[in-house]
Amino acid sequence: MHDMTKGSNVSLTALSENVGSVIVGLGWSSPTGEGDADVSVLLLDAGGKVRSDADFCFYNNPMVADGSVQLLGKEPTADGSEDRISFDLTVVPADVERMVVAASRYEGAHFGELDDLKVTLADAVGESILRFVIEDAGPVSAIIFGELYRRGDEWKFRAVGQGYDTGLAGLATDFGVDIEDDEAEDAATVTAEEPAADPAAVTELEAAPPQAVLEAVPAPRPPVEQETAPRQRTVRPRTAKKKVTLPKAPAKSLAENESWKQARLFPVSALKSDRDREMRATSVLLSVMAQVPRFGRRITAPFGAPSGRMETFTEVSLPHGDTPRRPDGVIRVERAGKLWTALVETKTNGNALRSDQVQAYMDIAARRGYEAVITLSNDVALEGSPLVDVKIDRRRKHQVALWHLSWAEVAHQAQMLIRHEGVGNVARTWLLQDLLYYLQHDNSGCHGFQNMGSAWVPVRNGINDETLCQGDPRALEVVESWERLIRQVCLRLGGELGQKVLPAQRARRGTDPGARRARLADQLCLEGRLQAELRVEGAPGLLSVSADLRTAKLRTSVEIPAPEQGYPLTWAKRLIRRLAEAPADLHVETLVEGETGGPRGTLERLRPEPADLLPKDSGTRITGFRLSLFKGMGSGRGNAESGFIRSVDDAVHRFYTSVVVHLDGPVSGRAATKERVAVG
Repeated sequence: MHDMTKGSNVSLTALSENVGSVIVGLGWSSPTGEGDADVSVLLLDAGGKVRSDADFCFYNNPMVADGSVQLLGKEPTADGSEDRISFDLTVVPADVERMVVAASRYEGAHFGELDDLKVTLADAVGESILRFVIEDAGPVSAIIFGELYRRGDEWKFRAVGQGYDTGLAGLATDFGVDIEDDEAEDAATVTAEEPAADPAAVTELEAAPPQAVLEAVPAPRPPVEQETAPRQRTVRPRTAKKKVTLPKAPAKSLAENESWKQARLFPVSALKSDRDREMRATSVLLSVMAQVPRFGRRITAPFGAPSGRMETFTEVSLPHGDTPRRPDGVIRVERAGKLWTALVETKTNGNALRSDQVQAYMDIAARRGYEAVITLSNDVALEGSPLVDVKIDRRRKHQVALWHLSWAEVAHQAQMLIRHEGVGNVARTWLLQDLLYYLQHDNSGCHGFQNMGSAWVPVRNGINDETLCQGDPRALEVVESWERLIRQVCLRLGGELGQKVLPAQRARRGTDPGARRARLADQLCLEGRLQAELRVEGAPGLLSVSADLRTAKLRTSVEIPAPEQGYPLTWAKRLIRRLAEAPADLHVETLVEGETGGPRGTLERLRPEPADLLPKDSGTRITGFRLSLFKGMGSGRGNAESGFIRSVDDAVHRFYTSVVVHLDGPVSGRAATKERVAVG
């Protein structure tokens, strides 16, 4: 990997032959696990300005119109998280001279509070080819990490590391983006003749089947007699994030009773074997990817696929020695006369991927000039821990990328598009809904991570009878399974909320994933607990999950910092009022400076007497409050009703929906609106 210094530049073709498309990653870590930032890209012309506001790519405009740049979202890493951005350099418009890659913080935070600021660039086969570490970010709220720019027929990368005190709005303005400052203006395109649509109504309409939509389309209005053209309101990027509202309850069913089942495009009743499930799941997924371009693009962009016309195939026969091979599927994308091809190998129902099978597909792809092999199963890939071991011949000029996708990730992307982002077409929304219904059905075999592994029961028994020793490899297996489970819990909760939910890592600087997991395995042997923290966008603090294997109890909790102003009794009363609809068995604990714990009690006991939360010594400083729910954890290693995986998923869901939703964020809604930048 090529390490860069501030101000240096390098030609991409000098580092790799596979740079038609690249993935740029922006990473950082936080000592508290709470630090976060938003990435953005600006496409600039020869004059150093955007051609239009559409060249400003960020969280409310995650992909430019031609598909050459797309924000792929965050991925957890060993020491924090990484935001990834896909660049298809073969289709960047000729009048775009350079593309600036930046990130911004919000709510008064600055980059000097974060560690390990870096930008990396990977080629089309996923090989990291360059890295730039920013050592001196300082108290700035926005920073340019680097830029991709043209020199003749080739692309180069420059390490910039320039900070901005004015945040994302100031950064965008400097490059010619016209920022909308009027918070009262709607963010949608509105004309004098067309009133803005009610978001709730639009969501409800998109969720309906096509025949219901046809009935809901209003009759055309009579023509206006005046000849004057309607005024078009200019749509500009705005200083507020889009509001996401969950859809209303579906319309009442016309079925006579609950035994009537709605007809489905993708039936699951005829599935009797694992082979049937694999074939059906592959065909269902690939067909929807081809028919819903935004969904297909969302799935394939992280794998280096270009934005273009997609076709998908199943049960294709390809020559391989004496016996032809039949991959479960093939994805082909055409852009500017060039083809990108990926072979797909699918597993369902907890079946493991076979190394020899994947190796054969890698060899076939290399010989035929294909770009990737994508494995798809219920398992979740971990950083630094491949699911299958394959040999890659580095002597070959053409390299093939090996990627993994979990069924949980597929369901997450479908849910995000259906419930929160939309696909711009009612029929496509209906297709996605049927896909999601299929994936979530018990008989599909596409349920995501469902088994804690063979080490789960021996480790639990060893902890209970105190025979589990540090260094036991079974403890490391359980830690890896726990990490997979937490990543899946984040996907499911994020899909329901339409918000970013990520594991919050608290690793030492420079710690590799293997060393971090080994340390957690030793901690499991000593304390008998599995712990994790989730960072939920908009929540007042990190959501903590702890599984105590000695007591068979799950604890979900969140810590709320004390306000900077006011009186402790006022804080306590306000907190209890905000929790009026929270469960009565919620534990509330006062956090005090210099002590392990303060007054505590259940919400049921504290409601009539909020003053019981105050320390007896009036001089003791209150630093915050901890809210916790406890529940028994499942004994089985699987996802059955009594299983451990189901109990963790249910515990996190219950805690968020019954407790966290009633809490204010770290700043008031008005302050948050002024701090953050969004496109309407």
